Order: sequence, then C-alpha cells, then structure tokens
Amino acid sequence: MAATYRAPGQVITSLLDTDWYKLTMMQGVHHKYANASVVWEFRCRNAEDLSPYLDQIREQVESLRSLSLSPAESDYLGGFAYMSPDFIRFLELYRFCPDYVSMHMEGTDLCIVIDGPWTHSILFEIVILAIISEVRNRVLYPGATVDQAVGQLRDKFAALRRDYAPSQLADLRLADFGTRRRLSQPVQEAVIEVLADEFPGQFVGTSNVDLARRYNLAPMGTMAHEWVMAHQQLGSRLVDSQRAALEAWVQEYRGHLGIALTDTVTLDAFLGDFDLYFAKLFDGLRHDSGDPLVFAEKCIRHYEKLGIDPQTKTLIFSDGLTFDTAMSIRKALAGRIRTSFGIGTNLTCDLPGVKPMNIVIKMVSCNGQPVAKITDEPGKAATHDPEYVHYLKSVFNVAD
Repeated sequence: MAATYRAPGQVITSLLDTDWYKLTMMQGVHHKYANASVVWEFRCRNAEDLSPYLDQIREQVESLRSLSLSPAESDYLGGFAYMSPDFIRFLELYRFCPDYVSMHMEGTDLCIVIDGPWTHSILFEIVILAIISEVRNRVLYPGATVDQAVGQLRDKFAALRRDYAPSQLADLRLADFGTRRRLSQPVQEAVIEVLADEFPGQFVGTSNVDLARRYNLAPMGTMAHEWVMAHQQLGSRLVDSQRAALEAWVQEYRGHLGIALTDTVTLDAFLGDFDLYFAKLFDGLRHDSGDPLVFAEKCIRHYEKLGIDPQTKTLIFSDGLTFDTAMSIRKALAGRIRTSFGIGTNLTCDLPGVKPMNIVIKMVSCNGQPVAKITDEPGKAATHDPEYVHYLKSVFNVAD
C-alpha cells in the first residue's frame, strides 16, 4: 500500500469512475426522455465552509472535459445484455460539458447548480461530489494514508469474526456504495481490493463501475431518487408519477435490474402504488431513509398481503450503514426475507481523525417545473419549493 496519500492532478480519470445507477438511468433517459431538461443543486448538510476549496473544485470540474470512454471500457459495457449498443455508442461520443455547471459562494455556503439536458447532465452528480470530498480531504487530512483505511477495515473484519459465529456471517451480503463521499479514489480502490481478497464470501460487488471493471466485480445499482422525481413532471398525472417511473423502468430493462427505490414520496405512498403487477416484476426493494426495521416489516406485510412469499424477494439497505448495523438488521430479518447491504462512507472514508462530509446533489426541477423528494426522514428531503411539497403531500396523502 502507498505510504501517505497524495492527490493526483486530476481526481476523476475515467468516465466510468461513477456509480452504476447513473449509467443505467442514463440509458433510460437516452431512450425515453432525450429532450428533458433538469436542474440540480448541491447541499452540504453539515454546514461546512468550503470556500477555501472553490478554485480547486472549479479546476477539477473543468478537467472533466478531457474524459472519454476507452475501447476497453466500451467493450466492458457491451458485455451486459441490458446495455444497448446504441447507448454504448452514445457514451463513446459523450463528453462532459462543464458549461452546465455554475458555482459560487454565498457566505460560507458553496452553491452549485447544474442546469442542462438530463441526458448530458446526469453524470455530474457523483463525480462532483467525489471531487469536492477529495479536494477537501487532501487539504484537511494530508497525513491520511491508504494503510490507515485498510487497517480500519481489517479491524472491522476482526470484530465481526470475534462477535459472530461463521454460520451467522455466512449469509451476510454487502457491497461498496462509497464513491461519492470517499476520502480519495486510492482509498476506495484499496478498500475494494481488500474486500474482494479477504472477505469474498460476503462481498458481492461495488457501485463504482471503473473498479467493478478492473477488479472483475459485479457493478451494483439500479435507480436513484432522480428517476422517480423527474417523472413528477414527465407527462403523467402527479398521482400516477411513481407508477409511471416503475413502468418506464420495466419497459427499458425487461426484467433486468429489478430493485426499486421506495422512499421518494415516503414508503407508505410507494407501497400504495406497488401493486401485484410491480411486486411480481421487481426482485426487491431498496431502503434509503427512516427506520430500517419498520421499513422491512411494512415490506414483508405488503408482500404477504399480495400473496407473495417474502423469502423470494430481497431488501437492499443503504442508509448510513456500518458492519454492526448491517448485522443487526440481517439477524432481525433472518428467515423472513433476503437482505443485502450497501455500505458507503463507513468503508471509504473511515480513518482515524477524519470527519467525513455529508454532501448531496439533488434534482430540483424537470422541464422547468419543480420536483421533490420527501422520504421517510425529514432531514433528507430535497426541494426548494415548499408550496410544491405541500401539493405533492396532498396528492399522495402524506401528513405534514
């Protein structure tokens, strides 16, 4: 492993250094909504002053112009039956356009707005978050090392093996979801390498496409909130927007990528739309806000009400997990429904003395009209239009 981390000149060096669900959604947008325009906004949830890094962040975003899909990367994507040749050809021609990105400081708040065609702006989210995180971390934590990250990870392995019997660990399935808030790209790569080598029975893959390709791992991910949010303004009645989003996904992927995200307009509102048709078509559901066990109980009851054996379905948990919380959830649900866990910051930015960032980029409008995420955790709501949120809640019978 490297001694002391030193950031490279360019933080993002591959078009595939992003999460898999960005590419899967991008294909759907390319085929169905090529003319849609969207606006995204950056938020730093921990109110950190990012002004010292503004110039470096601008420089890194500008450097994205140089990226393009390599022949080897193109061949890799072509190995997936559900990635269409026309979309791969589009990606071969794709170039980041930083002109869609504006940023400035308002006091100590970093304001970033991405405004452009959905197809051409969709890939900015993950790479900009990774840039901000790495630029900030290399300034604040110049002594942070890859070895420290790997040491923390091995300590977690040791604690798991000490606290749980092999039979309890046998069914644990976890994936790396840590691209956007990683300490650095080298740290994430080292973590992936160790997980694959030393925890192979439990480690099922990574959301990072570049690392999945280079380490022969399964790329993990299906859809994100933006897919459901955008459908609030893509032509259907608002009350039908979740069903429209699910139907569009089914038509695009025809049985592949069968995990649906549940909390864009709260779990209860989602389950109201997730009828027998969708419950049979999708392999499972992803949790991203609220109490995970309350979520699981509601999902299990919903499947049972529909006459579906919950043990044929999978729940993916991805909300601020650690190894210990994953094990507690798995233990509580053992024998009732399949489980898998996407762990992010606790894998890729867990080093002694390092405080990870809490940053997001969320869609706020589509085709000139507001969109919103409500979720099951108020602090994770995304909107800047309270009147629209009130209307959205009234349509889906969500209490204030």
